[in-house]
Amino acid sequence: MNEISPSNLNTIPHVPGIYFFKDVNGQVIYIGKAKDLNRRVKSYFQKIVLDPKTVALVHEAKQFDYLPLRTEIEALLLEASVIMQYQPRFNIMYKEGQPFLYLCVTNQSIPQLTIVRNKKSKGTFFGPFINKQEARRVHLFLIRTFKLYICNKQLENGCLDYHLGLCAGMCRSDFDRQSYLFRLERARQLIKGEYTLLKQEIFDQIAQHNKELAFEKSKYLSELLSSIASIISTVKVHFDDKKFLPDVTLKTAPVHYKTEKDPHIGKKLQALFGLHITPSSIDCFDISHFQSRAMVGSCIRFVDSIPDKNNFRRFKIRTLIQQDDYAALQEIVRRRYRDKENLPDLILIDGGKGQRNAIKDIFPNNDVISLAKREERIFSDTYPEGIVLDPKTDVGQLLIALRDYAHHFAITYHRKKRTW
Repeated sequence: MNEISPSNLNTIPHVPGIYFFKDVNGQVIYIGKAKDLNRRVKSYFQKIVLDPKTVALVHEAKQFDYLPLRTEIEALLLEASVIMQYQPRFNIMYKEGQPFLYLCVTNQSIPQLTIVRNKKSKGTFFGPFINKQEARRVHLFLIRTFKLYICNKQLENGCLDYHLGLCAGMCRSDFDRQSYLFRLERARQLIKGEYTLLKQEIFDQIAQHNKELAFEKSKYLSELLSSIASIISTVKVHFDDKKFLPDVTLKTAPVHYKTEKDPHIGKKLQALFGLHITPSSIDCFDISHFQSRAMVGSCIRFVDSIPDKNNFRRFKIRTLIQQDDYAALQEIVRRRYRDKENLPDLILIDGGKGQRNAIKDIFPNNDVISLAKREERIFSDTYPEGIVLDPKTDVGQLLIALRDYAHHFAITYHRKKRTW
């Protein structure tokens, strides 16, 4: 949380994201999204003519915070959820009597993803969205990404939009209803925040298509994964870490892993990865930076599946000027275990094969594994080329939770240290 002052405002990054204005008591009074956080937040406090409601907002706003994101679309999706939860007073005032907009999955025989002004029709609703234009942009993104547009025409060879890859193909006599429903469900999962399950189901579908030699369908789903990868990697929050997302508990961010002691999890890990010992303590390392600047690292520890916060560590990268994730990882791991003491039973690296090898060279006699975000692919001595982790298993949930927790812990520190 930051006091509103010129020096603090100058530290805001020039990236997309969400900003929070709070009153003197720390109460959230307004939430907004921005393509450029720095310019948007500072615009409120420049000497320009403001409307009366904005003048009142600026007068009451004494503190601010922000959450940097990768794209405007991420900010749009996340902003709607946070506003729905908090209902900040000034957001409601800016509505000026106009209705919210909602995304709706209708209850028709061929359900559709539509955008509506109210909840009078039958279906499943998501929102509300304060800004009409923003709501329509989210809707258009989902329609295009998941190929959900229905033209209501009847053409033997399909409409022009179908051949352009935009229409779902209901206009054709051979309309693939099951494929359409599969894609619609994936879009619904994305809105709800069920990202881990969504990725795994798409991976399973790709494997099935490959088995049936349906490579065109497999290619489409692979491209779909790439399209939503940035949203998945940023918006999902497996832990309610208030330092990462200040004073915000997202309804769209379900906790997929519960930190409960599992007496068998160590044996499961040992059996799956052929570890030397049954691990009780696991350390996870992550690197964070923005455009190669202000590089920092984090290390978090779980003992018997429970976070051991006394053994959490943060690191400012000292030896590097330019981005080098391998060297940065080696630096923080050496500093963490400077005297070869307090080593965990297992080291987990947020990264792929290269990141793991960089650390394995330092500790050749210790068990080191790595987990790559995009496919949840894990690398170990037993699986040097990696295997896709099953997020539905206890092991999968534990390792993904560790990786995400370390990532959020690093981002928290990164926000405090970077200069712009």
